[in-house]
Amino acid sequence: MLMYIAEFLGTMILILLGDGVVANVNLDKSGMKGGGSIQVSFAWGFAVMIPAFIFGAASGAHFNPAVTVALAADGSLPWDLVPGYVIAQFAGAFTGAVLVYLLFKDQLDATESQATKRGVFCTSPAIPNTGRNFLSEAIGTFVLVFAIKGIGQTGAVPGLSNLFVFGIIVSIGMSLGGLTGYAINPARDLGPRLAHAVLPIKDKGSSNWKYAPIVLFGPLIGALAAVLLYSAIPWA
Repeated sequence: MLMYIAEFLGTMILILLGDGVVANVNLDKSGMKGGGSIQVSFAWGFAVMIPAFIFGAASGAHFNPAVTVALAADGSLPWDLVPGYVIAQFAGAFTGAVLVYLLFKDQLDATESQATKRGVFCTSPAIPNTGRNFLSEAIGTFVLVFAIKGIGQTGAVPGLSNLFVFGIIVSIGMSLGGLTGYAINPARDLGPRLAHAVLPIKDKGSSNWKYAPIVLFGPLIGALAAVLLYSAIPWA
């Protein structure tokens, strides 16, 4: 039970801080409006790192269904834990997005752009192109999971490993984030997208569910490819 609570709370904090920075720098009437992509990239790195320090020992700090499924596929996690992990991750992501709404409701009300409002909660491509958008999410997640596996091989102490993960998230964001917003995590996108759909956000517009399959299957394919390739390399 503790591991599921850890995944729920960790993912909630991840989304609170991650979606929170997007709201902070993009919504009208926010005191940090205009902070820009550098602030967003670093804040998302911290949003992953902080709950990893808190909950890493309890659950492994996945906070990402693609990571959970991939680690089960390579034998690092028992398959019977996967449903509980995934449910906790999606529930945590949804709850984190609701908290962002409650905190930034006045700024959401003051912002006219529907795309900006939706962008607080979920990702979208800079240029819609199904194939390349899917590839961007798959490759970004491949880098994330392949790097996580590599960190595990170094024997780094847990605290140092979390700092490495911070660097991975920031690097992916700064290098690839402008393509699709680098969801690289189905829960990170679909939980808040559902929150956008059901919350009474003023003049919110569409939740763009037609884009949802890309942020569901792209990360899953990328994560599975990462563990398959990692397992195939004769490291010793």
